[in-house]
Amino acid sequence: MKRVFVLIFVLALVMGAAHAEQPAAAPAATTEPTAAPEPTATVAPTPEPTATPEPGRLAGLKIGIDPGHQAHGNNEKEAIAPGSKDKKPKVASGTKGRKTGIPEYMTVLEISFKLRDALEAEGAEVRMTRETHDVDISNQERAIMMNEWGADLVLRIHCDGSTKKSPNGIGLFVNKSFPISKESRRAAEAILPRMVEATGAKKRGVYERDTYTGLNWSEVPCILVECGYLTNPDEDERLNDHDYQLLLAEGMVEGICDYFGR
Repeated sequence: MKRVFVLIFVLALVMGAAHAEQPAAAPAATTEPTAAPEPTATVAPTPEPTATPEPGRLAGLKIGIDPGHQAHGNNEKEAIAPGSKDKKPKVASGTKGRKTGIPEYMTVLEISFKLRDALEAEGAEVRMTRETHDVDISNQERAIMMNEWGADLVLRIHCDGSTKKSPNGIGLFVNKSFPISKESRRAAEAILPRMVEATGAKKRGVYERDTYTGLNWSEVPCILVECGYLTNPDEDERLNDHDYQLLLAEGMVEGICDYFGR
């Protein structure tokens, strides 16, 4: 029994020694911290240069537009010219389309709006004597309005009329014996061919008259533009057609550019 105990004691010593000789586990490797990447500067793209728009051909010019007539005429009288004893109604009611029945004051305002837009597209400063039908502005007042504004040129937009159906075509009128007569005629002679070229209408000519109040009171070059005859059924339809009105405006603008050498 004593020998067995000794043997167990010896075995225990041997096993303990063997366990003590095993190497201790190596400590886990410490990972070095990774440095954060340096931020990369973002360069904004350089915007493409914007081209400066070319000024319009009529930049720096003041162009007046007087759409003839109004919804209701005014038969009160006013002097036909400065210092004149002759008097005429302040503003007539105008004619109307033989086929469409559209009154002149409506037709010429539509043409005038298109002319205004075309002139402004070329850089001109534009002023109209009226932009609605419900006004009461005499021919004398319309001219004075443009004089005070300092217009470089005024176009009075009208349509013609006749008791007959056959007359047609474009005619321009200027006064005959006033200080601005020659310059007005020079402008009219530049504008009429361009209107005829644009529309294909008959060329009636440039006429000199001292019977139009709006021309006589003007102190700046001024033209009465008869765009065609509303009393001609075919021309009536054309004058009230959107595309034809654009052609009338185009012709006037090109003629104005010719007159000013633009």
